[in-house]
Amino acid sequence: MSYPLLSIPGPTAAGKTGAAIALACELDGEVINFDSRQVYEDFPIITAQPSSEERAQCPHRLYGFMQTHQSLGAAAYADLLLETIAEVRSRGKLPILVGGTGLYLKALLQPLAPIPPIPEAVRKKIQEACEKLGPGRLHSDLAKVDPPLAERLHPNDRQRIMRGLEVYEATKKPLSCWHAETVETRDFHAVKLGVGLTLDELTPYLYKRIEVMLDLGAMDEARAAMEKNNDRNAPGWSGIGCAELFAYLKEEIDLAECKAMWGKNTRAYAKRQLTWFNADKEIQWFRPGEHWKMLAAARAALAV
Repeated sequence: MSYPLLSIPGPTAAGKTGAAIALACELDGEVINFDSRQVYEDFPIITAQPSSEERAQCPHRLYGFMQTHQSLGAAAYADLLLETIAEVRSRGKLPILVGGTGLYLKALLQPLAPIPPIPEAVRKKIQEACEKLGPGRLHSDLAKVDPPLAERLHPNDRQRIMRGLEVYEATKKPLSCWHAETVETRDFHAVKLGVGLTLDELTPYLYKRIEVMLDLGAMDEARAAMEKNNDRNAPGWSGIGCAELFAYLKEEIDLAECKAMWGKNTRAYAKRQLTWFNADKEIQWFRPGEHWKMLAAARAALAV
């Protein structure tokens, strides 16, 4: 018999953190991150990680534990989630997963087929092509061999674009096809309570949040991160907001261009997130701030 856990998916800036904390406080839970950008230690403001005040309200796990040069694939992150879930349950607490990286949640709930190791020669070939031609050109190449994956990725997401091309080059099989295959079942099931708005409703909040992040010190955060790691190809710098601030600090664009690109790219990302999560018919949707409705739904589903 499988045991339940709670997940709160949704697009960026929709209010998932507040909902997760509210439910954790009422249901004796701990919040576990499944957002691929909020894992980076050097970018707590730019990636909208929970503040110290928010973390003080309940335990938070898997936030800000990775360095800028590091990366984790979906399958590896699913292993981390499994370990964390087991640890939380061992203390009699309810695991509450929250985030916006749909593939991480899918890899946890529907384990992915293992992808064969990528030969170093292939990896080097793709990396050199990216450095020479840029991620935009490689994104176009990816769209020819793996359209579903390319559609989900921003043209500046060099890390994931290179990964998609590496896998296709080495296996002659699109990464999206590997991701569609599952190899086992889990001994738990997820109650999915999403937080979201339509894209038009969400857009003003996305642009406003950029100004809030800058007021909170996002520029100083990026400057300090650059002193530690000046490689724009490092995985941590590929995140939205990080990449735009990197370009500004390198004096490649002015601040107005930086904020415009940041807003445009954030909106495009939110659109991709909504497309992904709206395809999941198991998600029960709520508007931001409807914590009491989410709590009632959680209690009904979890019988607590």
